[in-house]
Amino acid sequence: MPAIRHALTIKREDDFAQWFQEVISEAEMAEESGVRGCMVIKPWGYGIWERMQRLMDDRIKAAGVDNCYFPLFIPLSYFAKEAEHVDGFAKEMAVVTHHRLIGDGKGGLVPDPEAKLEEPLIVRPTSETVIGQAMARWVQSWRDLPLMVNQWANVVRWEMRTRMFLRTSEFLWQEGHTAHADREDALKETLRALEMYREFSENVLAMPVTTGEKPENERFPGAVATYSIEAMMQDGKALQAGTSHYLGTGFAKAAGIQYQDKEGQQQFAHTTSWGTSTRMVGGVIMVHGDDDGLRVPPAIAPQQIIILPMLRDNDEDAALLDYCEDLRKSLVSQFALGEPVRVLLDKRPGKATQKRWAWVKKGVPLILEIGGRDAAGGQVSMLRRDRLWNEAAKANFEALAKDDFVARAAAELEDIQASLHAEALARRDANITKVSTFDELAAFFSEDKRYPGWAEVVWARPTGEDLEGVVKRLKELKLTIRNTPLVGEPVAGECIFTGREAVERIYVARSY
Repeated sequence: MPAIRHALTIKREDDFAQWFQEVISEAEMAEESGVRGCMVIKPWGYGIWERMQRLMDDRIKAAGVDNCYFPLFIPLSYFAKEAEHVDGFAKEMAVVTHHRLIGDGKGGLVPDPEAKLEEPLIVRPTSETVIGQAMARWVQSWRDLPLMVNQWANVVRWEMRTRMFLRTSEFLWQEGHTAHADREDALKETLRALEMYREFSENVLAMPVTTGEKPENERFPGAVATYSIEAMMQDGKALQAGTSHYLGTGFAKAAGIQYQDKEGQQQFAHTTSWGTSTRMVGGVIMVHGDDDGLRVPPAIAPQQIIILPMLRDNDEDAALLDYCEDLRKSLVSQFALGEPVRVLLDKRPGKATQKRWAWVKKGVPLILEIGGRDAAGGQVSMLRRDRLWNEAAKANFEALAKDDFVARAAAELEDIQASLHAEALARRDANITKVSTFDELAAFFSEDKRYPGWAEVVWARPTGEDLEGVVKRLKELKLTIRNTPLVGEPVAGECIFTGREAVERIYVARSY
């Protein structure tokens, strides 16, 4: 069998980190911006984010949550009211202290000493404090509850070690914030948002996740409870792809979010917050990408089908383009995954093979190559991007009658969406191993295992100093607790960390 030629120079199994960077570059998703930790998201990468944003926004609004917008700059005094929250973000905050620059006499610019702000402003790392202040104005009575808002925005957290789409100093996200009359309603909303993220990840991103509660040491600063969705990347590491937090009344007390209940008594609201970000794009790359580049689930592909006419720069090109345009019009009238099919006719000059490789690297679900003979015979040659590409044998091109392809195009896209999820689910489940002792855990993550996956263990859910000891032992192995799955088998046996009776199951892994 002829050797398989791949589009990328780096294979996943050789250097996963460098492979990830090459996918981003070759798929033209993003590039460095000149500011450390900040990226320029290019049209294809942003197109994927726009698809995610639109489909997530539909789900958010369907839950009765209204979109709004809050300032990028937050007064330092707002954070000072919530000490635990501030402490959790203090090392990552970017601070604005001046509002004007002046020349330094040497051809450069420096902050004007005369333009120092009366109060420093924090560049938004998250918006609990500023939204809390607004909620304190908006909530007066039990009739004002629940109050549920969301914003799509950028945030800044000054990261020391950055990686595109995974950990950047500036990133894009949505953050939902809600206020409720009691704990029961607030916790219900917390878990509703978590389920929304799970369903979105599974059905839209084709990315299997485990939903569960984070341990005490991994909670959002100031939260009573934090829940997450965790996805397994192809190198076995975990990615926290979304979080939902029950904040109790702590933030309400700090911001003064009070309401008069039905009995005329003043009560503090129970609040929540929940968010996902462009980190999900990184998850899609690392879950679905292969040695030819990105593979985009059809639900979030900016273009689901690319038509590539094999132009010859001769008199036959006009007839070929007419044939391809007629095909495009037929396809955009079809519906797949609940929406009209998105199709692009690539009429750019250049060799069809070069353009094909470019679209392969971008991960378009379906690529159609059409030459003069195809047009004359009423055919198309179809390549499904979810299948192994063999350049030498062209094994994955399937010749179809044009009308037959139009009739089955939607089914092909839906099958690709399902097959990407099934492939990722099988890989994840095959790489979760039950471990019954700490020594087994250490051995499981030994250095000779390059991509070990996750370990499933039982523990006694220690707190305080006992938990600190567990975290320290895990840190020595470069491991973290991901979450306690909400759904799982009954727990029995001893905690692998303390020897006490186990009360719940947790996942332990290396992570991003």
